Amino acid sequence: MEGLLAELTALTDMVNAGAPGLTVVQRAVEFTQSTAADANGAGFVEYSSAGGRVIAASGTSVWALGRCVDPGHPLIVRLMSGDPIVEVDLADLPTGLAEHMKDVGVCQMLASKIEVAGQVVGTLHVYFPDAAPAHAGRRSAMALSASLLRHLYMDGQGLPVYGDEPVTAMPADAIAVVNSDGTVRSWNEAAATVTGRPAATALGRPMPVRVPTHGQVLDQRLPDGRWLQVLATDLPGTEDQLVTLRDVTQAHRREQARDLFVTVTSHELRTPVTVIKGYADTLADHWDDLPEEARRDAAQRLGQRSGELARLVERLLSAVGDGSALGGPAASLPFDLGESLREAVRDLPVEIRTTVRMDLPDNLPKALGERATIATVLSELVTNAVKYADPDSPVELSTLAEARSVGFRVSDRGIGLAPEHVERAFDRFWQAESGNHRRYGGVGLGLYLVRRLVERQNGWVSLRPRELGGTVAEVRLPRADQGPGEAKAW
Repeated sequence: MEGLLAELTALTDMVNAGAPGLTVVQRAVEFTQSTAADANGAGFVEYSSAGGRVIAASGTSVWALGRCVDPGHPLIVRLMSGDPIVEVDLADLPTGLAEHMKDVGVCQMLASKIEVAGQVVGTLHVYFPDAAPAHAGRRSAMALSASLLRHLYMDGQGLPVYGDEPVTAMPADAIAVVNSDGTVRSWNEAAATVTGRPAATALGRPMPVRVPTHGQVLDQRLPDGRWLQVLATDLPGTEDQLVTLRDVTQAHRREQARDLFVTVTSHELRTPVTVIKGYADTLADHWDDLPEEARRDAAQRLGQRSGELARLVERLLSAVGDGSALGGPAASLPFDLGESLREAVRDLPVEIRTTVRMDLPDNLPKALGERATIATVLSELVTNAVKYADPDSPVELSTLAEARSVGFRVSDRGIGLAPEHVERAFDRFWQAESGNHRRYGGVGLGLYLVRRLVERQNGWVSLRPRELGGTVAEVRLPRADQGPGEAKAW
């Protein structure tokens, strides 16, 4: 009991200290595994309009970190619509997933939905090495952990991890009636939802936002960062006003994303174009005056910068619009992942290639996917690793093979990644630093493209802080000897 209280106190202290949401969720998952008797793993799946994803894991579930989960799968539908705590037999899982669970010593799973305001925001999963019916102790541990996670999501503080979307969808237009003295006379349920202010605290008080004049529309930012569009019209025959409130946060974010895209892209394109023009002008104007060695050096630099420009344009073209060009399933075929990685390293620019330390065995099982994409995936991950590390700092490339998946890791010794950023880093155009004084260049597309390319091959990719400083990127693909689709998400 003392150990349980100590862990619970530590978790509470993290919340009170303002720890990032994802960090607290990970600690809550570890807490779940330690308090559920004999559990050998635990994981948490968060859901958004784009689907589900494993965002925290411990023990036997760590391998699934970053994996997609289909909310439409019968098992997930059952978890979302069923009892608060559900016992899951491995036979209910997809065949490949069930076999993997058996391979790592799992015989049973308990799952609990995390529901906020009538919407399931996540599911908590705990794994056990025996198939005995879940006793009261295990269920109590699950209920406690689910309650903790529910409160975390209700309080916000960086949650949901994919925080571009509200936890609850706005129902209808939020409507309020304001008296001539500026106080609220009527306040519907949607107004309470969109402002976070219930009718009991709104009625008889001034509007929580500025009310525009008749016919005027105002966009106003709330203290929590959301944007409301406010429209006021006169009610005929009265001195009251009908005020409509609409959450337009997503529209503002899309506009900001477009502005960021134009700003960052113009900056990133300007550098290689300026260098290419400079070397081209030098060769054109001083060809006869330059020694042979200088002309060769200029030509090599032109080729290098042209390659950088081509890769940048390719990333931009691949990511414009909704990214649907990368969303379709791949034509998966067996291929030698180890040899593909060696070829990809050989094709890296020399200044990057020399930093890579490879540990690639000759007997790595074949992967199932698109061999041609491995060069792009590795190039993006290694380039990212080099960019955020000291000059000449080594980047380690190693492989992994488990019963159902095969993959590779790219580890660096750079500045590292804050735990709350490990998922946001895969967002399109996302940058850890903002403004005009960023220390590191880039358009924020590399990791976005990596995840899209890997997931269209039924694989998954994740990031985590490296224990000794830096970041580890891990890519997993289905093993070819297990048949197609065995590593596919639920």
